[in-house]
Amino acid sequence: MLLVIRIIFIFIGGLVGFLVTDSMGLHTKWGIITGMASGLAVVLLDIFSGKISIKDLLSILIGLILGLVVASLLAYGLSQVPSLQKNQNIILIIYIICIYLGIVMALKKKDELLGVRSFIGGKEKSAYSKILDTSVIIDGRVADIIELGFMDGDIVIPKFVVHELQMIADSPDTLKRNRGRRGLDIVNRIQKANPFVRISEEDFPELRNVDEKLLKLAKKSGGKVVTNDFNLNKVAVVEKITVLNINDLSNGLKPQVIPGEYMRAKIIKEGKENSQGIAYLEDGTMIVVDGAKNSINKEIDIMITSAIQTSAGRMIFAKKRDD
Repeated sequence: MLLVIRIIFIFIGGLVGFLVTDSMGLHTKWGIITGMASGLAVVLLDIFSGKISIKDLLSILIGLILGLVVASLLAYGLSQVPSLQKNQNIILIIYIICIYLGIVMALKKKDELLGVRSFIGGKEKSAYSKILDTSVIIDGRVADIIELGFMDGDIVIPKFVVHELQMIADSPDTLKRNRGRRGLDIVNRIQKANPFVRISEEDFPELRNVDEKLLKLAKKSGGKVVTNDFNLNKVAVVEKITVLNINDLSNGLKPQVIPGEYMRAKIIKEGKENSQGIAYLEDGTMIVVDGAKNSINKEIDIMITSAIQTSAGRMIFAKKRDD
């Protein structure tokens, strides 16, 4: 049944080509051939669509349309030349060449071609834009997330954030200077990893604080702020701006512990309260162990009693296993 539908569709394409060329006063034979060829191309796309990405499908469709438009214009112009009016094979060759070049060029330039979708009037209008702040760029984990394909949509790095990274990189303090240079390296890495990364030139001179500029840009564009800054996260929530906190993602991916579960941990130092000891998991999660004050620098068995998880991190509470 599906085969019959596809054959009918190809013939419908030929009929449409006939009607279009007939209404334009052109030779209907080439209209039928072009229409059936277009229908066949669509059927082939349908057959192989499961193996082709959406980006490639859109690129092929855009290339096909552009090729047909250019071919029609060239064919119309050449049909006015008396010496070529009787040689319709030239028109057919033009259609084939233009369609081929249109599809091939669209596939080669698909990133640039589809990347214009988020520009309307020179302003970011995509609700899927992710706006990176300074701290999350210096942190570096966002580059891994982008490279692995877990962050879709446009990645926006404001110009004022890049400027702040440059100022940090020029700092006389060695630690700050290294952090700034690391941030600039991360920007270059992100640009190579994702074709939709762009530097936003929009600035707000009336605001001096980078975080304020970031929130205003997010409000204006409708994008989401990507950060690991706890305070910026809180302010953005108050401003009703969507925030993607890298720390929340990291905490969500950490192994979950269940109250009553036993594990072995090395006590590193004393806790704030009497009899408490502090241990750490391999991922850096702090464990507050009750009754472990006298077990510093020792590995002991503990039992998990509870866990608290916030945007600032996760804490696990446990007690020393006496048995």
